[in-house]
Amino acid sequence: MASAHAQYTREDFDHSPLMFYYETTLACDLVCKHCRAEAQPAAHPEELSTSQALALIEQVAMFPRRPTMVFTGGDPLKRTDLFDLLAHARSCGIEPVLTPSATPLATRQAFARAKAAGVQRLGVSLDGADPAVHDAFRGWSGSFDRTMQMLADARELGLAVQVNTSLCRRNFHQLDQIAELLAAQGIVMWAVFFLVPVGRGLQEERLRPEEYEQAFARLWYHAQNQPFAVKTTEAPHYRRYVLQQGGNPLAGPARATHIAPEAARGHRAPLGVWDGRGIMFVSHTGQIFPAGFLPLECGRFPKDSVVQTYQNHPLFQSLRRPDDFRGKCGQCEYRHLCGGSRARAYAVTGDPLGSEPDCIYQPGSSPGS
Repeated sequence: MASAHAQYTREDFDHSPLMFYYETTLACDLVCKHCRAEAQPAAHPEELSTSQALALIEQVAMFPRRPTMVFTGGDPLKRTDLFDLLAHARSCGIEPVLTPSATPLATRQAFARAKAAGVQRLGVSLDGADPAVHDAFRGWSGSFDRTMQMLADARELGLAVQVNTSLCRRNFHQLDQIAELLAAQGIVMWAVFFLVPVGRGLQEERLRPEEYEQAFARLWYHAQNQPFAVKTTEAPHYRRYVLQQGGNPLAGPARATHIAPEAARGHRAPLGVWDGRGIMFVSHTGQIFPAGFLPLECGRFPKDSVVQTYQNHPLFQSLRRPDDFRGKCGQCEYRHLCGGSRARAYAVTGDPLGSEPDCIYQPGSSPGS
C-alpha cells in the first residue's frame, strides 16, 4: 500500500484527513502531568466495543484518501482486542500507528505482535533528558528507563519511531539535551508538542510567546543537524519561523521539510495541516472532535458518520477557511501555512477561530510582506 502521506495534497483537505486519531481507551496506568485525556486506571464503561471499533475502522477506510490511523489513548495496550483492531486496519488498507504508554505492558513481545498486525511506526513519548525530569512529568519512577528500553526494542524490531516531547516551562531548558539524547536512538522524527491548557495540562505552565521563538530557533538548528526530522504539534507558527530563516517548510527531502511525518520518508509535505484541517479525532466513547486538544463535539460515532462529519460539519468547514479567522490570525500573511493553534485559541479565548494567543508575530512585519 502506498503511504497516505505520499498521496495527500492540499486538494484533499475538504474531503479527507491526513491523520485520524482514535483514542482507543481512557485506561492508563500513568498519571502524566499534562494528560489531555485525564486518563484513569480502568476503562470507561461506555468506551466503543470491539464491534464498534471495527466498524469505525471500516468507516475510516471510506474516506476518498485513506488517512493514517493513530491508535492512541490512554494506553492502547490496555485494550485486549488491540492487535485485532490493528490487523483489521491494515486489512482495510489503512496504515496503523501505535502510541503505547511507557508501562510494563510496553514489552518487546507486544511490539512484535503490533508489527505482525501491520504496525510499521510507533509514537513514543520522552519529556526529559534524564529520569528526574521525565519521571516527574510522567508521574512514576522508572518511566524514563522504560522509555529508553522501548526505543531499543523498536530499533531491534525494525519499527520506525517518532518521539513525542511535550514542552512546557518544566522542561524547556532541556530541549538541546533531549535532541542530543535522541540523536543516538535511530528515530525518524522528533515531534515537539507545545502545551495546550486542556485536561491536566491546565496545571502546567506553557511557554511565553518569546520563548516559543527561542524554542523554534533550537528546533530549526536540530532540524538541520540531527539525523532525524523535526516537526511541531500545536505550534504551527514554527512553519512561519522556518520561512523567515530562509528554509522551505513545504517541500523537499527529509532534512528540508521539518513539518509532517511524511518528511521522514522523503515525501512532499501538505500545506497547512492543523486541527480540523487534515486532522480528525474520535474519543474512546465515539465523540468526534476536530482534534484531541480541541474538545468541541461535532458528532458521535456510530450514530454519526466520521466521513460526513469531517466533510460537512460547520466547525470543520470553518477551520478549513483561514481567511475567516478572527484577529491577527485572519490578517496574517502566513495564515494559509500556519493558521495558529486552533486548540490553544479555543482553550484560552473560547473562540476556535480566534487568534493564536502565544504567537509574538505581528502581521506584515516580515521583510517584503
